[in-house]
Amino acid sequence: MPINILMPALSPTMEKGNLAKWLKKEGDTVKTGDVIAEIETDKATMEYEAVDDGTLAKIVVPEGTQDVAVNQLIAVMAQEGEDVKAAAAAAGKGAPPPAASPAPAAAPALQAAAAPAAQAKAPAALPPVAPAAAPKPAPAPAAPATNGHAGGRIFSSPLARRLAKDAGIDIGRIQGTGPHGRIIARDVETAKTGGGLKAPAATPAAGATPMIAPSMSDQQIRALYEDGSYEVVPHDGMRRTIAQRLTASVQTIPHFYLTVDCDIGKLLEAREEINALAPKGKDGKPGYKLSVNDFVIKALALALQRVPDANVSWTDGGMLKHKHSDIGVAVAMPNGLITPIIRNAETKSLSTISNEMRDFAIRARDRKLKPHEYQGGTSAVSNLGMYGIKDFTAVINPPHATILAVGTGEERAVVRDGKIVAAHIMSCTLSCDHRAVDGALGAVLIGAFKSLIENPVMMLV
Repeated sequence: MPINILMPALSPTMEKGNLAKWLKKEGDTVKTGDVIAEIETDKATMEYEAVDDGTLAKIVVPEGTQDVAVNQLIAVMAQEGEDVKAAAAAAGKGAPPPAASPAPAAAPALQAAAAPAAQAKAPAALPPVAPAAAPKPAPAPAAPATNGHAGGRIFSSPLARRLAKDAGIDIGRIQGTGPHGRIIARDVETAKTGGGLKAPAATPAAGATPMIAPSMSDQQIRALYEDGSYEVVPHDGMRRTIAQRLTASVQTIPHFYLTVDCDIGKLLEAREEINALAPKGKDGKPGYKLSVNDFVIKALALALQRVPDANVSWTDGGMLKHKHSDIGVAVAMPNGLITPIIRNAETKSLSTISNEMRDFAIRARDRKLKPHEYQGGTSAVSNLGMYGIKDFTAVINPPHATILAVGTGEERAVVRDGKIVAAHIMSCTLSCDHRAVDGALGAVLIGAFKSLIENPVMMLV
């Protein structure tokens, strides 16, 4: 029976992807582990590996095609010993089209492995369901809905249901990544960390006024400007994802903000001394070059260890208290940003953090980060100081409960012992999720950060 190759979901937010390049052509033999295509997600360019042997019989979606829906048929492979021409002729038969239910005798779908380094797949999301057909005298089965739901029924494995029950998670909110959106054990484990969860449905009371006013349509906005006075630049996947996630964050997370001014005079002196003592490599270049941001990452990581009640993620089933400080760091890239994560940052030296961030920044701009390098985390840092920004507030990136916005370090007049003197001051603002972190707790956390950043020697003990 032919194997239908479907567009995989390679990140939790991926709904569509671009088929950048086919690395196999029709008639080519495919072995398990062969990279058959390159897929552009909203965050990176990923390799698509085969896990079955056979012959690529038919390419349904040509390379260069954009906005291919997850689970859409992209190619058909003939199994070993199967007639390749017959498999090609049967292309698409039994495959789940992007807007309809799968046929009763669906052919097995080729599973994907996200690469490089054969990374585990991210949670998948099925494309929108087609509108229901007109009612007939005899009731017809309902078409499956997205993410393992069909006609009110939730498709999930027995193990997944048991794990969800034990974790106190409503299985109906979990995004399924199994065949045709079936919820499997891996999805429950992802949900435990706050990932792959849909927002709970809310039914407004009769006559209630919506809290969020509808936004203007494209036509209404364009009508405000003369024809020819603007250029329409289509949104790419990354920009759409940023818009969706940050809009959801602002609308569903009750933010509050705490700002402190930090004297970084000692930090700047320590940074200069440490960089001067950095060992040289064979090429004569220093082994590391610390930035102020490296100190910020380390200080936040240690502060979260000192205030463990703030090192949390909110879930409906319970609070997740994290044992380590995994700090995401916003990195600007063309047309957007990404947040690679320094894992176990509280245990790492400043030089290690510095070198990891340098590597992340390079690969982020080349869209070469692996999913596990930018998914998850327990808090984050957004630094606009290099642009001369004095202070700002950052939007929390779920499942984090906090994010630290860092402004520029500059000389300001301060009062010490009744005298006005100049000091290097850096303003930092902590955004907190009030569901997880109350005002007093947030104040203790940013106070711990201030103490560490003003006394950098405490980060070295």
